[in-house]
Amino acid sequence: MGLWDRGARTVWTESVPSLWRLVLLVCCGIHTVHSQTSGDSKSMYFWETGPWGRCMGSECGPGGSQSRAVWCAHVEGWTTLATNCLQPARPANQQSCFRVCDWHREMYDWRLGDWNHCVPVVPRGLGGGGGLMRSGSCPQGEEGIQTREVSCVLKADGSPADDAICEYFEPRPRLEQACLIPCPRDCVVSRFSPWTSCSKTCGLGLQNRIRSVLAPPVFRGQACPNLTEFRTCAPRPCEGRETLFNLRVGGWGDCGLPPVPPEASEAPEATPLPVALRATRQARRRKSKERKGTKDPVTRQLIQSKRNRNRLNRQESNLWSIEVGYRARRVVCVHRNGSMVPLSQCPHWSLPDMHQSCLMPKDCEVSEWGQWSPCSKTCADPSVPKGTRTRSRQVQQLPVGGGKECPLLEDSQPCEPSGDSIPPCASYTWRTTEWGECRVDALLSQQDRRRGNQTGLCGGGLQTREVYCVQANAELLSYLSNNQDKTDGQPQSSLKPSVPPLLSITFEITASQPVDSQLCVGSVPSTSQLCHISCPIECEVSPWGAWGPCTFENCSDQSVKKGFKFRRRKILNYPTGGEGDCPHLVEAVPCEEPSCFDWQLTKLEECVPDEEMDCGPGTQAPQARCVNSDGKEVIKELCADAVYLPSVPCVVPCPKDCVLSPWTPWSTCSQTCSSKTAEGKQMRTRAILAYNAGEGGTICPNTSALQEVRNCNEHACIVYHWQTGPWGPCMEDTSVTTLNSTSTSFKSVPSGQDKPTCAMGMQTRKVICVKVNVGQVPPKKCPDGPRPASVRPCVLPCKKDCIVTPFSEWTACQTSCDAAGVSSVTSGQKIKQSRFRVVIQRPANGGLDCPDVLYEEKDCVSTSSSSACPVYRWKTHKWRRCQLVPWSIRQESKGAQEGCGAGLQTRAVSCRQLDGSVADIGQCLKYASSMPPINQSCQLPCRDDCQLTNWSKFSPCTADCVGVRTRRRALVGKSKKRDKCKNSQMYPLSETQYCPCNKYNAQPVGNWSDCILPEGRLETALGMRVQGDGRECGQGYRYQAMVCYDQDNRLVETSRCNSHGYIEEACIIPCPSDCKLSEWSNWSRCSKSCGSGVKVRSKWLREKPYNGGRPCPKLDHINQVYEVVPCVSDCSQYVWVAEPWSMWKVSNVDLKENCGEGVQTRKVRCMLNTVDGPTDAVEDYLCDPEEMPAGTRESRLPCPEDCVLSDWSPWTPCELPCSGRGDRQRTAYALRLPKEGRECPKSMETEPCLLNRNCYHYSYNITDWSTCQLSANAVCGVGLKTRMLDCVRSDGKSVDLRFCEELGLDRRWQMNASCTVECPVNCQLSEWSTWTECSQTCGLEGRMTRSRSVVQASRGDGRPCPVQMEQWKPCPVRPCYSWNYGQWSECRVEEVVCGEGRRFRNLSCFVSDGSREVLGSLVDEELCSALEPAVDGDKNIVLEEACTLPCPGDCYLMEWSDWSPCQSVCVKGQRLDFSAVQVRSRAVVAQEPENIAQCPEQEWQSRPCPDGECFDYKWVSTPRLVWCERSDGINVTGGCPPTSLPGTEGSCDPPCDKPRSFCSEEGVCMCEEGYTEVVSPEGLLEQCAQIPVLEIPTAGDRNGDVKTSRAVDPTAATTQQPGPPSRTWYLQPFGPDGKLKTWVYGVAAGVFVLLVFIVSMIYLACKKPKKPQRRQNNNNRLKPLTLAYDGDADM
Repeated sequence: MGLWDRGARTVWTESVPSLWRLVLLVCCGIHTVHSQTSGDSKSMYFWETGPWGRCMGSECGPGGSQSRAVWCAHVEGWTTLATNCLQPARPANQQSCFRVCDWHREMYDWRLGDWNHCVPVVPRGLGGGGGLMRSGSCPQGEEGIQTREVSCVLKADGSPADDAICEYFEPRPRLEQACLIPCPRDCVVSRFSPWTSCSKTCGLGLQNRIRSVLAPPVFRGQACPNLTEFRTCAPRPCEGRETLFNLRVGGWGDCGLPPVPPEASEAPEATPLPVALRATRQARRRKSKERKGTKDPVTRQLIQSKRNRNRLNRQESNLWSIEVGYRARRVVCVHRNGSMVPLSQCPHWSLPDMHQSCLMPKDCEVSEWGQWSPCSKTCADPSVPKGTRTRSRQVQQLPVGGGKECPLLEDSQPCEPSGDSIPPCASYTWRTTEWGECRVDALLSQQDRRRGNQTGLCGGGLQTREVYCVQANAELLSYLSNNQDKTDGQPQSSLKPSVPPLLSITFEITASQPVDSQLCVGSVPSTSQLCHISCPIECEVSPWGAWGPCTFENCSDQSVKKGFKFRRRKILNYPTGGEGDCPHLVEAVPCEEPSCFDWQLTKLEECVPDEEMDCGPGTQAPQARCVNSDGKEVIKELCADAVYLPSVPCVVPCPKDCVLSPWTPWSTCSQTCSSKTAEGKQMRTRAILAYNAGEGGTICPNTSALQEVRNCNEHACIVYHWQTGPWGPCMEDTSVTTLNSTSTSFKSVPSGQDKPTCAMGMQTRKVICVKVNVGQVPPKKCPDGPRPASVRPCVLPCKKDCIVTPFSEWTACQTSCDAAGVSSVTSGQKIKQSRFRVVIQRPANGGLDCPDVLYEEKDCVSTSSSSACPVYRWKTHKWRRCQLVPWSIRQESKGAQEGCGAGLQTRAVSCRQLDGSVADIGQCLKYASSMPPINQSCQLPCRDDCQLTNWSKFSPCTADCVGVRTRRRALVGKSKKRDKCKNSQMYPLSETQYCPCNKYNAQPVGNWSDCILPEGRLETALGMRVQGDGRECGQGYRYQAMVCYDQDNRLVETSRCNSHGYIEEACIIPCPSDCKLSEWSNWSRCSKSCGSGVKVRSKWLREKPYNGGRPCPKLDHINQVYEVVPCVSDCSQYVWVAEPWSMWKVSNVDLKENCGEGVQTRKVRCMLNTVDGPTDAVEDYLCDPEEMPAGTRESRLPCPEDCVLSDWSPWTPCELPCSGRGDRQRTAYALRLPKEGRECPKSMETEPCLLNRNCYHYSYNITDWSTCQLSANAVCGVGLKTRMLDCVRSDGKSVDLRFCEELGLDRRWQMNASCTVECPVNCQLSEWSTWTECSQTCGLEGRMTRSRSVVQASRGDGRPCPVQMEQWKPCPVRPCYSWNYGQWSECRVEEVVCGEGRRFRNLSCFVSDGSREVLGSLVDEELCSALEPAVDGDKNIVLEEACTLPCPGDCYLMEWSDWSPCQSVCVKGQRLDFSAVQVRSRAVVAQEPENIAQCPEQEWQSRPCPDGECFDYKWVSTPRLVWCERSDGINVTGGCPPTSLPGTEGSCDPPCDKPRSFCSEEGVCMCEEGYTEVVSPEGLLEQCAQIPVLEIPTAGDRNGDVKTSRAVDPTAATTQQPGPPSRTWYLQPFGPDGKLKTWVYGVAAGVFVLLVFIVSMIYLACKKPKKPQRRQNNNNRLKPLTLAYDGDADM
């Protein structure tokens, strides 16, 4: 019935709304029909409008107008007449608008509001309720939406404007965006702690176990569960009666003043009571002193000064106005159940004090803010950071008695200076000095430096300069300052405008004053650059030419009859210094009969027989030309005085005459001159071509007549020439009026000129006449014509004076203040201040030298050090008398006595300077340490109390570890006579301690430092450190810190161990070693003897680089580097020289005729060709073998009366191009005509011109560029690369250039070009910086570092930069002293069991080594005396606090747990935009079962934190346990999604519906903890049977607080399988989950393999064998496999 009633009520409640909806729908429908039928027919029509058009207008702004279309439409959508719509309702078709122009862009902009909170997206059709249901899945979170406001505003005042204005320039920003609402996060708590002990030792009590909150609930997550669990316990029955009542002490109330007595309130005086009493007492004291007699003046002055000092010490300042009041507390008697009962129920307890003296709380009071100070920035420049201005306020009342603390007393804000006369800020810029001298030695390698002589180096080098900082606008600021001074001192009318210095132009060098380099910002100009020193070009001359004819010195003046023969040579390569650096070019030999012009034979005519005979003797007429002494042809008239050449006799052989060949040319003269021992000889020869007839013919001469010898170069070996000395220095020419300026002002020099010219000077040199092999002779011996000049004009370079900057300003005295406020200047330490100046131009050419002093230093002068080191300190004054709670208030307290007891006393505290003068209290609040306490508890002893003096100091120890030390105190007054005070157990009068035994041991700590070279600045030649120079390597030292411990393993000063704090050990920084190569080998011979070839030289590796030395150039596989340059060999340098043909050797000797076939031979030698002709014989391979003349020839010796022909002439040249159609020919002429009847053989031969056989084409061939060639003294820089031009025949053979030159081929190539060899610049480093401050002021891990930077990176093959750019060394180990709190004491309640009490802790001095892992050890507080009392930076020292001691039976809150780890809101490991939090909680502890209902609520707190972690939560299960685990391995409750709980997926089939069962992750029904599974034969769970549990306490177990050990229950019933009795399978194929077991699959696979094997064997056994096939040799022949070797070594 109940079920049905619930169902009926449900149907009724759901049907009532449906009925009402039906009635409402019918009513609405009737009303709608009525309105449509009774209404006007025009309701079927309505007005439609189009969009507004563009805003039009003549001017920009609000004066525009825009229009739109308006029409009448039917409800069905078609357009109709406008009259069908209601005319009054017609919308407007025009409106005014704002016409937007482009310049409005700067006036209007979109204003973007903040995004609102993320709101869930509610699907349409759902009535309400946002958010996901907790039963639903929430993989990432819920989708939401955020909105914001966007409006168009006027930038000037933020007033709203039409959105169309902003849309004209930029589309409207989006108004909404998607967002994510994280899934609900439940509260996450830790696992329970172990159970506490029973709250009672007898009777019925409680045990508690608690847990803490790890993560708070967020996003509508479930609230935190109970943090406490209780269970009852009864250890044993109680014997006797339990204590049921206890005294409970309440907390102290607020501090209040005692009530004023009625007579005091009625007094007319308003003076406070303490002040009035003090004044009365002082008046009485003065009167009593005056009665004793008048003091002398000195005594009175001392008394007066003491009174003044005491007046300062009095507590009469308005800053303090301390009032002592009292406070009370309540003491009640409570029952164990928490109810209060009368105090009489607690008679066995003595009541504690119920009143206590206290300070009346007063808040801090401050004055109004003062005026803002002037802005610290006093100049105008937007690029300079803003200045600050400050204001302050004074303290008028300090906080007392827990009153509100003082607010900030100083305020500051950024500012810019204001006003019309604000000067511009000083700007600073880098300046540089002139570049120094170009130095090549800086680029030399180690190998080059060891060669010793480094003079004459040239080529690429390095030059340096200094960089300094100057004030860029110093002149402008000085000008403005001067103008301001004039403006302040003169009337406005008298001022005249002046021109600022920036508008004036001057060429005079003015050096600005240097300033601190830290003022300049931006990149520093480079301090080094590559430079080039031009290498001197050596003079190259040609070989000597032939001696000329004997000629006059001067053909225009032939009065002097002395003649000379000259020979000359030319300059092939002009030297750097001009022709003067070349050797002499002319040599002269005296001669007789000089002439300036003479005839020169050019050709001899044919031999003409005499007397018109056909043969016989005759003459040859010469052909000559007129030449001068230089061999140049001139007009014939000049040779009128010379004798013309005579005719030469000759012979035309007759048919029977002997025929001789023509004379060969005269050979080269054997000597260049003649002496007594040697004469010059020339020789020529001729040969017999045909013998004479036996009778009647001219007889052939003998052999001696076939050779002629004549003298040559008959002039004596007396050779003269002019010899010149080097040019002297350029001296000022006094004849020139231009003076050489020595001023520092000079004209600007155009770029590219190194030295400006100022005057012309003269250079001289010595010129002497020298006789070869003799020496100097008188000048008249040498011809005057070729005499060199001994004087020449020169250019004097300008003198350059040294230019230095003015001295910089003196550096400020860096005063450091010690703890006592004494500056380093006044304390006797030597503090220096310095200034410097910079040389910006070095002197040159005799200019003024630089000053010797560029750096000055002086001691700092002590000024008012008090202002430099302002020190403020607190001064404490005497404690006032102890003030008790008024007797009228505490007289009712049990045991109270008047005039004694606990009270409070106060004192004044003032602020003083170092000299003791009074300072404002705000200075001490700002600069001094924390203010000393102004009140303390005190005790006025009662009549029966024992009074003792304070403990004395311990007596000194004679030695460590020897004897004892004592301290004492004594009884005071009447206490000496009281027996209880004489009890030494309660009131000991002495204490004894063993003398401390201090033993110290030192030991090293930490790593060794870097190897550090000894300190000391090394000024290198170039002013910078070069990687690997003398101070960058070598022996250094490395350091390891020493630490000193005492006998208690506490860190102490290293001086206790007689150590300076370091272990020092020598170390070596290896010096870099550059790559070392051998010297260049000699150049090889040119690879070709004719034409262009190459020549090679090489170096080989001697030593590889190491330790960062210069790398080697690219080497080949045998560690060699080559240099290849083209070369050219003159094809006429070596020629074949053939001697005359020998006599004929006739094979068929006819003694009568002496003719017939014969052989002639001759010697052919390869000789060096010179100007004078072939001279020395050389190896035959140097001459072209193709051009070698034949050494033998076979021919027919003409018989008498036969025709004798001359030798064949050379072949005529073929016409080019060689087409194969042309011919060439050669001819011979008849030397002897035959007799009549006989004919001469052919005297002409012809052959076709064939390409590359006898006809050739010629072309120029250009070689590749050579490597860049430097001077022998250059390392790098500008060099010369060359290439050669070669004439190549069409068959590829190189021939003499004249073949191409004769053809006039175009030569457009450049043979030489400049090139650059990159300079090997070593890495240049800056100096090491100064050591930094220690990274830690104390501890073991402090270190100091210094660094250096790369000034110039390495270039080319320069030494690379080192890896180590920073060095460190340990700091001396100093103990880390710090104030730390001790542990809180137990909560103390005076003389009672429970209630409100106090707990205390000590502030102690600890020492540690600075590591966070070590907490530190307790040491004497004296070691922390220099430290301000603060714990972890908190100066608010709290040494006591209120606490609550629960009464027996109370239910109370525990202490706060520790803060949990910081946790962020994350989705899939990504943090969302929510602040991270950490949480702590307080759990409830109950002691009585009946008081559980009175327990307070548990509490938890959260706070934001930085850098939260992302934690994941997942279910973890075993076959017996399921728990939730956080990603850091902690077992928690909450956090895991309920949908993923094992057993809730519904994956088990059939479902797990048995009690105590659940579905595991494997889809198997399992039993909960403490139950075992009973499974049916089909593997299904039948029931969960409980099993015995053995509890093993395992605190801290990961999976739970109790581990369970399962055992077989022997009492469990045996389950029988249904069905008929039969054999039982011991191997069950199915598991308990109904699935096949693994071994079933293995057996099936084995059976399958066995079947396959059996079938295969049967098939092979039954198969018929195949017939053997015939072997086919052509198909079965094996082909070799060819491997192509590609040169790979791995093959």
